[in-house]
Amino acid sequence: MKSARLRYFNAAGADPAAEIGEDHDPETHLIPLVLDAALVRRPNVTVFGTDYPTPDGTAVRDYVHVEDLARAHVLALQHLLDNGDTIAVNLGTGHGASVRQVVDTARRITGREIVSRDASRRAGDPPALVADAKKASEVLGWAPQYSDLAAIIADAWRWHNKRFGSKSL
Repeated sequence: MKSARLRYFNAAGADPAAEIGEDHDPETHLIPLVLDAALVRRPNVTVFGTDYPTPDGTAVRDYVHVEDLARAHVLALQHLLDNGDTIAVNLGTGHGASVRQVVDTARRITGREIVSRDASRRAGDPPALVADAKKASEVLGWAPQYSDLAAIIADAWRWHNKRFGSKSL
């Protein structure tokens, strides 16, 4: 039996029509936490670590839009249906955004104040995690199309604001 293993980096965003989005309890993902702070559903967002060896001292992660991930699934299924070999590929943009960049981009997109609070690093968090998605490109013909940080946050904001806009603290 053949299979396709798709290794997501930081899945983020929402359906551009704001019909489906991300809501966990408890929420642990940065972008929904930042948007919750924009909606005052939480008093602030915590920035874990400001002393990493990164340009602004905060952790860097590779955010990939859920629309791009959905397309990767379709391409992987087509690969298998076309009798392709078993594959394992990374799905990400190949570049990262820092925690501060995420917060600053969300402030710009939402037009809201987002209070951030600095805290110590969490044990085990690496300074940067960024995908090498070259194999996904070569084998599946996949490349991210919607994974610009501003686009990810704008789509997530539309969904968050639609779902939670009137439910602030």
